[in-house]
Amino acid sequence: MQQSEQEQQKEQVIAQNEIPDLIINPYEVVNNSKKQIDYDKLIQSFGCQRIDQAHIDRIQALTQKPVHHYLRRGIFFSHRDLTQVLDAYEAGKGFYLYTGRGPSGDSMHVGHLMPFIFTKYLQEAFDVPVVIELSDDEKFFHKSETTLEEYQRYGYENAKDIIACGFDVNKTFIFLSSQYAGHMYHNICKFQHAITYSQLRGIFGLNESDNCGKVAYPAVQAAPSLSSSFKHIFGKDEVMCLVPQGIDQDPYFRMTRDVCYKLKVPKTGCIHSQFLPGLHGFGTKMGTTDPTSAIFLTDTPKEIEEKIKKHAMSGGGMTKKEHQEKGADLTVDVPYHYLRFFLEDDARLEEIRVQYGKGVMMTSEVKKELITVITKIVTEHQQRRALVTDEIVQKFMELRPLSNYPPKKNN
Repeated sequence: MQQSEQEQQKEQVIAQNEIPDLIINPYEVVNNSKKQIDYDKLIQSFGCQRIDQAHIDRIQALTQKPVHHYLRRGIFFSHRDLTQVLDAYEAGKGFYLYTGRGPSGDSMHVGHLMPFIFTKYLQEAFDVPVVIELSDDEKFFHKSETTLEEYQRYGYENAKDIIACGFDVNKTFIFLSSQYAGHMYHNICKFQHAITYSQLRGIFGLNESDNCGKVAYPAVQAAPSLSSSFKHIFGKDEVMCLVPQGIDQDPYFRMTRDVCYKLKVPKTGCIHSQFLPGLHGFGTKMGTTDPTSAIFLTDTPKEIEEKIKKHAMSGGGMTKKEHQEKGADLTVDVPYHYLRFFLEDDARLEEIRVQYGKGVMMTSEVKKELITVITKIVTEHQQRRALVTDEIVQKFMELRPLSNYPPKKNN
């Protein structure tokens, strides 16, 4: 299992990509081009692989279920070792899913839902265990204006939103990393021993004034990618891990994969998503500092309508005449891209793409359609979340076996 020097160089972790006007790392995404990111260039820069039609066809064949529109539309667009994960599944060895959330407030926005929507699909399609880390410790190290106890509270609140996505309590384990770290400390130690400070400084831009928690934390995020961190689920079995994540989180797992050969464990598989732009346009951020920048899961139908009508950046013409002559610039149009993420009907999306792009369909019509789609998603989510009690959260966080491991023999 010794990794060759060439393989190590191929996966060498870098602090930032080398695409002009674009900075992507776990703590900062800056898109100064104001247009959709060129993900082909990002794949080349990060050294990952494109998810191609062969992967999509194989997933459908293995699961015998319709492929999620996030895959069909290339929203989850790149991977590391997805083929090996599918090989393990086909061989009856199974795999597990690991994703997470850094709790930074009481409310999440629709962009935060994406990895959980997709992870739930994968859980149902493959019938595999899911582990979800709420990294309250990470937020505490990087945002010291709030107490650790407050980030723990955010974690419990965010867990309710995650559970409301529809995860199966018998197949899902959710944990606060500050509370569960002791159970995976043996693996945290192994990663901390294998990773040098020079690597961490290059990846995360650490300096002498940073608290030591920032130095120690990356190993905490790496540890759940080893099945031996969850002995109550996997026992002594060595099970492959697949991590659905935003591409900005990839540096953590490039780091992890770079040292797996030292630990003599399989490399972590990764599958990466595109970014959902802020309402104000590509290159803008979503956050609580500007409530008009995002659709939050606590927003009312009236608030959703007002935000989309007034604040969603349009690529349509300045006048009706200009729009009809030139059509909409879909590379900068936020409502269209939100429909790419949240409108499940492929035929309708293609109709909007063609008609809006030609200038036949007006911006107001596209925004009206988006209002309908997003309002339904948020309203239904709020109804499900209202049913998630503190007792249900505790059930998801209990140390216990999960019902879908070991995998069924007919997988």
